[in-house]
Amino acid sequence: MTTDYDQISELYRRAKQQPWRHAVEEYSFMRLLGDLRGRRVVDLACGEGFFTRKLKEAGAASVRGTDISQAMIALARQQESADPLGIEYIVEDARAEGPRLEHDVVATAWLLVYAHHREEMDVMCRGLARQLAPGGRLVTLTTNPDVYVFPDPDYRPYGFTIDVEDEARDGAPILWTIHLDDTTSFEIENYYLPRSAIQSSLEEAGFRDVVFYDLELDPAAAARDPEGTWDEFLRYPPAVLIDAIRT
Repeated sequence: MTTDYDQISELYRRAKQQPWRHAVEEYSFMRLLGDLRGRRVVDLACGEGFFTRKLKEAGAASVRGTDISQAMIALARQQESADPLGIEYIVEDARAEGPRLEHDVVATAWLLVYAHHREEMDVMCRGLARQLAPGGRLVTLTTNPDVYVFPDPDYRPYGFTIDVEDEARDGAPILWTIHLDDTTSFEIENYYLPRSAIQSSLEEAGFRDVVFYDLELDPAAAARDPEGTWDEFLRYPPAVLIDAIRT
């Protein structure tokens, strides 16, 4: 199964309001990206523009958002029309071949999760590399391959569940079920590849200094929420960050 975001675009936009999205995902991603002032940034697999707008608000000189889903880009353009930040949104497959572009930063969340096998991961990573000027930086967030060895953590209090097969193999499904409320949920299917395969594909595509980072909790959430609220999430983080430099 390949997730059809044209069918779930509105539900996915609602899911971006779940508390973990802000307290962990957004905090970790934007913190790793750091100072974006004056940088030329592209957000690949931008969805409805959640992070794309954050990137522009963080001071990036220019921001482009691309996504393969026409429905997602339509939502992003609607928001840009209602509250203009000067962001360009285009429908494009992140795997597309084309001329070398000159962005300073590629920021992409939840893209590499859709590589069904190592060959497709290779293609995706080449697509990332073509977006960057020499010395440009990639920061991406992806499903943690370690979900295949975690001892069945309980993510339901955070608004989702994750189901995996009995044994990890290249391309094995990782099924996220997002629970928006007691009666509304939807599914997103990711695919397993080990960290070594992801790193190898990035390096073969022309990236160096590939580093994996754990998620972090926003100190404001840690101070605000009851003790232990985020323990299970941080003990078994469902996502990881990757930082790399284009040679």
